Amino acid sequence: MRGRLRAWLRRHISYRWARRIVVSVIGGTILVMGIAMVVLPGPAILVIPIGLGVLGLEFAFARHWLRKLRATATSMVNRVRGRPRTPAEPPR
Repeated sequence: MRGRLRAWLRRHISYRWARRIVVSVIGGTILVMGIAMVVLPGPAILVIPIGLGVLGLEFAFARHWLRKLRATATSMVNRVRGRPRTPAEPPR
C-alpha cells in the first residue's frame, strides 16, 4: 500500500503543487491567527496583512484583498492627519 501511494504522489504532485499547498497552509494559518487576534489579545493589525502577503505569493484573491486593505489604511491615516482625500488608484 505504501509503495503505491508513493508512486502516485511522485507521478501527480509536482513542485508547483507542493509549493501551492505549503503556501496555502502557512498563509492560511497566519491569516486565521490574525483574525482570531481581532477578539483575542494580539497584534491583529500586523498579522492579517502578513497572512495575506504570504497567500498573495500564490493566489490573486489575496493580492486583491491586500491592495484593498492597504488603500483603506492609507485613506484612514490621511483622514486622521487631516489631509484631503486623494482618488484611489485603480487596481492593477
